[in-house]
Amino acid sequence: MGSLLLCAGILAGCADTAHLGVYGAATAPVAEPAIGSRLSELQRQEIGMRLYELAFSPRHQAVFVVSAGGEDAVHDPSQVLRLDPKDLSVQARIPLARRGFGVALDDADNRLYVGNALDASVTVVDLGTDEVIGVVQLADPVRQDGDKPIYPHLLRTLAVDAKRHRLYAPGLSAQGSVLYVIDTRTLALERVVPGLGAGAAGIVLDEVGGMLYVSNLQGQVFALNAQTLAIEMQWEVRADQLLNLDLDRSRQRLIATDLGSPRLDEARRQKAGLVDYEKRGEGHRVVVFDTADGHTVASIPTGQSPIAPLVDERRGRVYVTNRDAGTLTILDANDYTVIRDVALPSHPNSLTLDPDTGTVFVSIKEPSRQARESVARIPYE
Repeated sequence: MGSLLLCAGILAGCADTAHLGVYGAATAPVAEPAIGSRLSELQRQEIGMRLYELAFSPRHQAVFVVSAGGEDAVHDPSQVLRLDPKDLSVQARIPLARRGFGVALDDADNRLYVGNALDASVTVVDLGTDEVIGVVQLADPVRQDGDKPIYPHLLRTLAVDAKRHRLYAPGLSAQGSVLYVIDTRTLALERVVPGLGAGAAGIVLDEVGGMLYVSNLQGQVFALNAQTLAIEMQWEVRADQLLNLDLDRSRQRLIATDLGSPRLDEARRQKAGLVDYEKRGEGHRVVVFDTADGHTVASIPTGQSPIAPLVDERRGRVYVTNRDAGTLTILDANDYTVIRDVALPSHPNSLTLDPDTGTVFVSIKEPSRQARESVARIPYE
C-alpha cells in the first residue's frame, strides 16, 4: 500500500520484506501528463495524510476515504473521513487505533470495514454513529522486529458478502497466501482458506453467481464457491501481477490490472522462490478474462503501473488508475477502446463510484509521505 509488493507504493509504510513488497513507499514524482483531458468539471481537494481506498455510500450520500495517518500518530492519526460528494468537504472524522488501508462497505447494514494491513486485523465502523464498534484480529504475530510485531500475512483489499454475512480478506504472503473469512454477525474469524499462491492481492465477489474470485502475483486467478469456500477453478492466465480485480457482471468478465513492476518480478523470484517462473505478459495493462473458463478476452495497454479497475456497468465504462503515469484511463466496456486519459498527477490510486450519477472519486497519492493527499471528483461526461 518499505517493502511488500511493490515498493512503487500501493499502501505505503510496510517494512517486512517477507511479503513480496506490496505496500511500498511512494515513487518519484511524475511529470504532468501531456495526453488526455482534464474534463470541464473535475474537482480535486486535499484531504489528509496517506490516503488509500474509498467507498461511496448511496444510503448516506457520502464518500468514505481511509487515511493511514502520518508519522506522528497524535497530530496525524489514522482515520476514516466522511466527505460530501458534491464538494469533497470533510463532514466527519472517525479515528482509528490501527492504521487503515483497504475498505469495504455494507450499506444495508450501516457498516464500513477497514483493513489494518500491518496488524492482520479489521476495524469495524458503525456509519450510523461514526464510531468504531469492534476490531477483529485474524492472526497472531510470527516474530518481532524490535518492538514491532510481524504478522504472517498482509491485508490489502476486502469484500463484503451481505447475503452470507461474511467479510473476505485475502492474506498476502510470498509463500502461502490465504483467504480470511469473517462472520459479520459475530465479528469472529470463521475460517482460513489456504492455497492461494504467492501474493494474493485482488478480490471480487459475484453475489448473484455465488462465486468469489481471488488473483495473485504469479499469474493465477482462483474461483471459489462463496457458500462452501471450495476452490472450484484455478486459472493460469496470460498476465503476471494481478494486483486488483473488478467484475463486469452483465458480461461475466473479470477486469484485472497487470502492474508491470520490475521490482515485483525480482521479488517473485527471490522472496517467493519462483526461480523458474516465466513472464507471460508485458504488464502496464488491463486484462479481461471470461468467468466461465478464464480465457483472455482482451489485453489493453494503459498508462504505467495500473493499480485499480472499476466497472460502471450502467454506462458501459471501465476506469483504471495508472499510478506512475499520473492518469486515469477510461475504457468502453463493450470493446475496450480508450475513451480518454485524464491527467491526475501525482499518483492516482483507488476508485469508487456513485452508481446513480456515474461520478467517480479517486484517491491521489503524493511522492512524499509528509504531504497531504487528495481526492478527485470526476463527473460522468
